[in-house]
This record gives sequence, C-alpha cells and structure tokens, in this order.
Amino acid sequence: QVQLVESGGGLVQAGGSLRLSCATSEQTFSSYIMGWFRQPPGKEREFVTAIRRNGNTYYADSVKGRFTISRENAKNTMYLQMNSLKPDDTAVYYCAATRRIGVFALMNEYEYDYWGQGTQVTVSS
Repeated sequence: QVQLVESGGGLVQAGGSLRLSCATSEQTFSSYIMGWFRQPPGKEREFVTAIRRNGNTYYADSVKGRFTISRENAKNTMYLQMNSLKPDDTAVYYCAATRRIGVFALMNEYEYDYWGQGTQVTVSS
C-alpha cells in the first residue's frame, strides 16, 4: 500500500504564497503519475494539477500562472508552489498517485489509486 503524506498547509493572506509537499516512502516514485486535487468547503473535490512520469504538467484553468507542480524523484516527493493565493483557493488539498499505464484523463480523480490524508489551506481576504 502506497502511503502519501501532505504537508505545508496553513493560513495565509490573499496574495501570499504557500508550498505544499507530498512525500512517500515508495522507492519507485518515479514510475507514478502524481496529482493535486482540492475540496473547497461545501463543494466537491476538484482537479488542480498533475505531473506525468516524464515531467509534463497540466493545470486547471483556475490556477494556471499561479501554481506550479514539480517532483523530485530522488527524494520521493512532489511539490505544489502556490503564489498569488486567493480566498477561492481555500480548500483541503490532497495529493494523489497512480501507476496505471495509458492514463489520459488526469483531471479525473478515479484515475488515481492512492491518496493522502489532505492538508488544509486557508486564504484570508
């Protein structure tokens, strides 16, 4: 069972920045497609961003130009750099992983097999 552990959430003012981390002890981390999802209060979970094994990245329109996903395979860790944060970014952020081959719908949470416990990000106005 792959365990994913998020960290780095917290309270920040609008316009501020946070960096989330998602760490795993999984030694084959480089073979996973990784993603970030978030669940705003009272809403369904939504796609934020994903990164393929080859480093290709994908973003939801709402975070393009503000968020950056990256991975450091040597440390078995994925990151989400969040800049210019807005109150609408307030949510529980989850990291997700899959080793499936031929995944095209990276925005679909059902493509991911492993999930972290989530970390709260609160952006005050």
